[in-house]
Amino acid sequence: MSRGKRPKWMIDIAKERMEILFNRAEMEFITHPERSNRYVELALKLSTKYNTPVPEEWKRRYCKECKSFLSPGRNCTVRLVNSEVNIFCGECGHVMKIPYRKEQKNKRRAKYESIKKRNDE
Repeated sequence: MSRGKRPKWMIDIAKERMEILFNRAEMEFITHPERSNRYVELALKLSTKYNTPVPEEWKRRYCKECKSFLSPGRNCTVRLVNSEVNIFCGECGHVMKIPYRKEQKNKRRAKYESIKKRNDE
């Protein structure tokens, strides 16, 4: 086996394990937050080792700075500011800024199409 390329079945197992670890982190957060942070660290190590991305639904559920699991309303706050989502980590104070322009673009397009439809009638 070559050094850089891993078989597909190993990558599939790594993705499955990451999913399990993030689910466990979510379940354990209320009673043992330090344990859920450890699960996130393990999932990120798997992601690095097998060179696979973190599953899409979990990308915004951990702090990119301190690697702690984020639960909105408990240890993080989510705000909409100037066409971006700001996720503020309560553990380290890091702010993740995620643009949401695609949603705004679709909203403008729908508004334009409804005005155009009204004018055609």
